[in-house]
Amino acid sequence: MFTLVDAAFQAGERTILHPTSLSFAEGQVTTLLGHNGSGKSTLIKLLSRQQAASQGQVLLQSQPVEALSARDFALKVAYLPQHPPLTDGVTVRELVRFGRYPWKGALGRYSAEDEQLVDEAIERVGLVAFANRFVSTLSGGERQRAWVAMLLAQRSQCILLDEPTSALDVAHQYELLSLIRELNQSLGLTVIMVLHDINMAARFSDHLIAMHSGAVLASGAPEDLMKESVLASVYGVPLGLFTHPETGQPISYVR
Repeated sequence: MFTLVDAAFQAGERTILHPTSLSFAEGQVTTLLGHNGSGKSTLIKLLSRQQAASQGQVLLQSQPVEALSARDFALKVAYLPQHPPLTDGVTVRELVRFGRYPWKGALGRYSAEDEQLVDEAIERVGLVAFANRFVSTLSGGERQRAWVAMLLAQRSQCILLDEPTSALDVAHQYELLSLIRELNQSLGLTVIMVLHDINMAARFSDHLIAMHSGAVLASGAPEDLMKESVLASVYGVPLGLFTHPETGQPISYVR
């Protein structure tokens, strides 16, 4: 899906992301991990074209991302920032309908097909009963589901999520990540997201990329990164591991 070739980002004299070469597989959930300031949000902003690389290339299906028009990029990639814009006075249906904007025809009108896809997206995330509610009146978990529905309505091949669980409690984190995983598997969506919780990331991802000080420290399947030595180098604190008695999944904890 995406390929980085020696891509780097600088802000003035400061290097935020060192030259990085990576590939993101289609149809998988890839999660970027690391402490604050490790470069993971900068990396996802390069993928989403929110920032341009200072050097190197960011390729989307072998094409430089800057070579695509805004519309063509939106038809392939949908992005949800860490802090979505305010939605005062906007209903769930209206928000989800925004996802169809790149597909509107020459007359700029929404078709019956657009409305059907909006309905399907709302149903997919379990918000049918809230379709006419103002987004601002929803709980944090419901609000995140509404934003995910908007991304679904966009019908892009890939969705980028920057810390989608940061404002949610543990129960709603689990609920949202379960939904994202189900959508990945049922629709074949490519998902690239930033998370802080290593245990949640390991449970719901196919591939993990651990970052530290603006560089990739480790990359691989969850079982490859869920090792005490790797976790200690990523987070800078001694972390232990135990095996979940039911799932067999390794769980990390601070010693």
